Amino acid sequence: MNMRKLPAEEHIRTRRLYEEVFPDDSREFVDYYYAEKIKDNEIYVIEEDGDIQAMLHLNPYKMYVNGREQTAHYIVAVATRAAYRKKGHMRELLTGALRDMYRSGETFTYLMPAAESIYLPYDFRTVYEQERRFYTEADEGQKDTTIRALQDEECGELAAAANRHLAQHYDVFALRSAAYYERLKREYAADGGTLMLYRKEGMITGCRPYVPEQDTDRPLIMIRIVDAGRMLMSLSLKSLAAVCFRITDPVIEANNRCVVLTGTEYSGVMLMEGKEENSEGTVDISTLGEIVFGACTAEEACRREGVEMTERMKAELDKILPLSHIYINEVV
Repeated sequence: MNMRKLPAEEHIRTRRLYEEVFPDDSREFVDYYYAEKIKDNEIYVIEEDGDIQAMLHLNPYKMYVNGREQTAHYIVAVATRAAYRKKGHMRELLTGALRDMYRSGETFTYLMPAAESIYLPYDFRTVYEQERRFYTEADEGQKDTTIRALQDEECGELAAAANRHLAQHYDVFALRSAAYYERLKREYAADGGTLMLYRKEGMITGCRPYVPEQDTDRPLIMIRIVDAGRMLMSLSLKSLAAVCFRITDPVIEANNRCVVLTGTEYSGVMLMEGKEENSEGTVDISTLGEIVFGACTAEEACRREGVEMTERMKAELDKILPLSHIYINEVV
């Protein structure tokens, strides 16, 4: 068995496994994916018996995180050929990719699970349900609103408008650009869809996809912290805070540390190395992710196995302003 990250010129070799494991994806969508997404993604594979038997794709996005730009990778196309399952291949791929992302300085990663239970052992936790709004013929009745297919020359204008709107309402989202929407147009077109642009009195007011068959499901997004220190220092505070505690992580050794979290509502979170004898509690990496992204409070976190906090520590962690307003609606 050999695990490695493929060079870009070998990415196309994973297509056969993709088509085998994801037969519900149309030929046209797979054509789009292998023409577009493998240009700039990373693919980890396990080779055995002379062929690729398992893979994991990391698709990069520029993210807006609490007012700052960060790179994060969306984990997709996690797949193992049926005859090679139950051999720990997914664990090898995930742990290898997580450690590489840590070395690259990334704060978190995320995925859309086929089932939550698959990724819970790897410290991913659900923080968001996707919101999907589609174009319908009823939209044509909106007063003073014109709706038509998005043109390439409008993508830059749309990106600027979308980023302004999202930054006013959300803590975490994928930053838009002209290239983002040009690619998204091709993604929807692969399955017969179209991106529709809404304008009122000449101003952009929205963009929704028209698709032949609307999916009313609300897929989940699970997030895992990659670098605990960088993640915490991305946060803002309600007021002056100071607390020492331990973080544990079974995969990324460097996250196992004792820290002093301090700062004010003006500085945001600052971190220093702490001393074990001053620690007021212990938080595992998955629970820390839930706190950071607003999936649980410090009080609720204490009900998790392996989490311990003094009453004072709970009060100090509750001064964190969680990144609870999330808008991650990308499919791949």
